[in-house]
Amino acid sequence: MNTIFLLFLVGFILLAFEVIVPGAILGTIGGLCLLGGITLAFMEYGPIGGSSAIAAALVMTGLMIYIEFRLLPKTRWGKRLFLHAAIDGTSQPLPAEDSAVIGRPGKTLTPLSPSGYVLIDGHRYEAFSRSGLLAQGEPVQVVGLDTFRLIVSKPSSL
Repeated sequence: MNTIFLLFLVGFILLAFEVIVPGAILGTIGGLCLLGGITLAFMEYGPIGGSSAIAAALVMTGLMIYIEFRLLPKTRWGKRLFLHAAIDGTSQPLPAEDSAVIGRPGKTLTPLSPSGYVLIDGHRYEAFSRSGLLAQGEPVQVVGLDTFRLIVSKPSSL
């Protein structure tokens, strides 16, 4: 009985610290301790004792999760552990508005093979050539936008 109780206690403590220490190592070891305690309960006390151990583990784990994610963030100590601000930025802004660049002429600043840089209305953009390899200084026309680059082709191919 003491071994079962000790395994449950160690398992719950390790599961509780899993919220604070990332990496899933403590949670895995804690889960294995609980599983070991349940196995010992089945071996020593039969199906009734094992079922009671499973029920106790589920109830205690549910209570622990409730405390950690509902009550702990409201405490002074918990406010330091949990992130409360949202990051609304983007990794890279869109190159331009569709209507501002589609159909506009420009020239290549670097060779497009098939990606490189173009100059459109005095602004430098990363571009992808739909016409294949284009040398530096060739005229191009914007035909579309990809996620973070313009799609260009030779003006005569439109």
